[in-house]
Amino acid sequence: MLKLFGVNFIQPAPELPHPYRADTVLRSYLRRALPAEVRADIEPSLSEMGDIALRLYSLSLEDRLNEPRHVPFDAWGIRVDQIQVTQLWKEAERIASEKGLVATAYERKHGALSRIHQFALVHLFNPSSDIYTCPLAMTDGAGQTLLRSGNQELIGRALPHLTSRDPGTFWTSGQWMTESIGGSDVGLSTTEARLGEDGQWRLYGTKWFTSAAASQMALALARPSGNPEGGKGLALFYVETRDERGVPIGFTVNRLKDKLGTRKLPTAELEIEGMLAMPVSKLSDGVRAMAPMLNVTRTWNAITAASFLRRGLMLATSFADKRVAFGAPLSEKPLHLDTLAGIEAEAQGAFHLAFHGAEIMGLEETGQVDAAFQRLITPLVKLTTAKQAVAGCSELLESFGGAGYVEDTGLPVLLRDAQVLSIWEGTTNVLSLEAMKAMEGCGFQAFREHVESLILGIRHPELGRMLNGIRASLSRAEAWWGEAEESGARRFALSLGRTLALALMVRQAQWALDAEQDGGPLAAAARFSEHGVDLIWKAGLIRV
Repeated sequence: MLKLFGVNFIQPAPELPHPYRADTVLRSYLRRALPAEVRADIEPSLSEMGDIALRLYSLSLEDRLNEPRHVPFDAWGIRVDQIQVTQLWKEAERIASEKGLVATAYERKHGALSRIHQFALVHLFNPSSDIYTCPLAMTDGAGQTLLRSGNQELIGRALPHLTSRDPGTFWTSGQWMTESIGGSDVGLSTTEARLGEDGQWRLYGTKWFTSAAASQMALALARPSGNPEGGKGLALFYVETRDERGVPIGFTVNRLKDKLGTRKLPTAELEIEGMLAMPVSKLSDGVRAMAPMLNVTRTWNAITAASFLRRGLMLATSFADKRVAFGAPLSEKPLHLDTLAGIEAEAQGAFHLAFHGAEIMGLEETGQVDAAFQRLITPLVKLTTAKQAVAGCSELLESFGGAGYVEDTGLPVLLRDAQVLSIWEGTTNVLSLEAMKAMEGCGFQAFREHVESLILGIRHPELGRMLNGIRASLSRAEAWWGEAEESGARRFALSLGRTLALALMVRQAQWALDAEQDGGPLAAAARFSEHGVDLIWKAGLIRV
């Protein structure tokens, strides 16, 4: 304790409130989006997950310095390539299985709305889980990929494990795509699939960046011998990774990655030597076969972004109530409150955008939305929320002053982990180009009509003024689309993402005024609108 001018002084630690009961944004959204009987059915599970998140948050602070370890050999020199994860990760795996963080979406107790239930659980769980949501996202994605493949043998073999609520039978799945030669351009993959005389496929090559390296199975891209170069020549394979003793089958772990963030997540470089594999579908077009996984993991990415912002704001609000500076608590300082209000507006935009992606996923899975439209919405949601999370978490750390830069406060991890969100599952530039390609498939008019459908029935005058900004942004984007150039793809995609986010916020704000007499969402939408949604401008290239 420091003696400051004769007065005992200690920096107060923020206290995390109950993540569900204190999350008015989540609770208000669920009241609008779900029928009363569905909400009543799922609310106990959300309240319980809030309790769990509080406990895991305390454990994550205690477990801060522990990281996964690669143990290549046992005491007798036998190659075992064990990956020892942290105690929190072991606990998170049990909770994820028992509470159905993957299973809920497949049980479909509430049809398309089951995705909302699932991702509400994820929203509460993620910030306390030391990014255990990464293997869960790939597990969910693998489940969807296998289902879409129609490969009944693999569906029967793996899906019961991927969707199990029994920790003893639950599996997670890896996603083995990235190689150092290609990065996002997986068409450059050099991993080879060879058909043996016994009629079985085996893989050979190096995977440079494989997260969830301790998972029991994976979906891997490889090029069957003799196939042409490029993405069309790749095939998607199913592999089981370890035997009953936990020893790798047909691969070795070269090393774990030393990363900026997500340090509790074991990410490995793998050397594959004759690993037994089964084709998921045909022996070509593997990237296309993997598309269902990317739609799922990108949506998890967006939910993760929104949840990091909400967690940071909960802690920052608590800190502002406690921290006295220049004669008064920060919560009484207009400039500090204005700063937090700006972050809150972006956090609400990210939240509604992420959950809209979840809604679209549920509707597509039940045949109510065209897959081509989902292929447009998903990258827009992912790239927009990722950028919001990185910027917002940076501001949040600053709101704690020096404490936000000190590791043992548990705060810097928010920013370090958020930074992966704009990189993992496609960078902003890659996703911008994917959105443009998807727009070619479904047309700009479909996007405009979708946005217009969200803002029907808006009556409040201030919200009505925001509609002018939404429509002006759409018109500018459509004009740009008419003569699109690759150099402007990022600004185009971010404009669409932010315009969609504002439309969702306006819809929620009108509902909140009518149903809850709450003007908070209106204020957030107004602030978000002032931040700007139209990012398109004409600019020449600057060579650097």
